Amino acid sequence: MYPETGFTKGQVVEYYTGIARYILPYLKDRPITLKRFPDGIGGQHFYEKNAPSFTPRWIKTFSIPRTSVESVINYILINDLPSLIWSANMANLEVHPFLAKAPHIERPTMVVFDLDPGDGADILNSCEVALLIKDLLARLNLECFAKVSGSKGIHLHVPLNTEVSYEASQPFARSVAQLLQSEHPDLIVSEMPKAKRKGKVFLDWGQNSEHKSTVAVYSLRAKGGRPYVAMPVSWEELTRALMKEDRSALFFEPDAALKRARIS
Repeated sequence: MYPETGFTKGQVVEYYTGIARYILPYLKDRPITLKRFPDGIGGQHFYEKNAPSFTPRWIKTFSIPRTSVESVINYILINDLPSLIWSANMANLEVHPFLAKAPHIERPTMVVFDLDPGDGADILNSCEVALLIKDLLARLNLECFAKVSGSKGIHLHVPLNTEVSYEASQPFARSVAQLLQSEHPDLIVSEMPKAKRKGKVFLDWGQNSEHKSTVAVYSLRAKGGRPYVAMPVSWEELTRALMKEDRSALFFEPDAALKRARIS
């Protein structure tokens, strides 16, 4: 699956088996978008929303109406170990769940900010932005949690403990992004065009949408040549990495991810 390191499909299955008890609570009842790499990360990949025709009957699914035509998408649910192993054996390296749970897919359980550095910026710049968002949300009495994306970005998750719709959560996320862009224009951009992102961190608020998904915590990533993991990190770790300019402290391969999860 990862030719640069020789990391095989068997090791992918082994990793997901080992991390199952930690990842499954974050996947339960959430529709899943598959990101499959049948020929490894060096070959072509594709996103698959509709459960394949050969999906076993014991895999649970949840139907969601399409936005543009009168039909539905049957998303798979990964609620147990057999489903997770089946997903891994399908070369679904990355697990992308919705922000909402079935059957209440119109009701997100969190707001997500995806910090994506443009050309000339890196994960340390993402750390700077993450800390700015944390401070802003703290002034609003909101708590957020960070995970490194397994690439050069960082994702922030804000739990929603009341019934909130996407019609409220997305404008809120957009307002946060626009405010921080106005305060830190040399560091943050909140607009989509890639030409505006050079040397800055794109604060992507658009993930807060009913039909979008975000890579799960503890998921493998298929970015670059190594099997990095989307890993939860503490604010102390982000601050320390930023102060020491230690980018390597923010990348975790499967063995390190499993060790951290078991210790915690």
